[in-house]
Amino acid sequence: MKKSDIRSTTVLSVRRGGEVAIAGDGQVTMQNTVAKADAKKVRKLEGFGADGSGVLVGFAGAAADAFALLEKFEGHLKDSPANVTRAAVELAKQWRTDRILRRLESLLVVADRQVSLLVSGTGDVIEPSDGILGIGSGGVYATSAARALLEHTEQAPLDICENAMAIAGELCIYSNTNVTAIEL
Repeated sequence: MKKSDIRSTTVLSVRRGGEVAIAGDGQVTMQNTVAKADAKKVRKLEGFGADGSGVLVGFAGAAADAFALLEKFEGHLKDSPANVTRAAVELAKQWRTDRILRRLESLLVVADRQVSLLVSGTGDVIEPSDGILGIGSGGVYATSAARALLEHTEQAPLDICENAMAIAGELCIYSNTNVTAIEL
């Protein structure tokens, strides 16, 4: 089975004011079969970030690749625990230039109380202008729903994530509504 036969994931991060949340669906799909419905695709790395309250991380793509990148990111955070942007840039540089790492197929969303970033293996470190990041198969659906909820409601980021992920899970065949959401 090729990596391209494995499809899954919707991960969404939403920021409003001093709050940030991240959510991931639970579905892992192999070809036309749901292999797992309750995967955990979001994590909180304790003790890091601008104020030490933690860094939220979500990943889309090959799970083993994502865990390897998560470990590398955490290593960069240990070098600069209060600077998520620096750790993300260092990861992106290493990911792009290392012969082994550049073969890893995944995307990461990282967020602390001050910044939300998308990190890719092509060297991208992108901060959204509206505080919303969506990745994976259902990322576009979740992002669209989150933008509407952010603009037209007063919901907290955690509620927006949960509601937008429910919408994405109903639209994207590679996502589900079994959502894990965490916040700072």
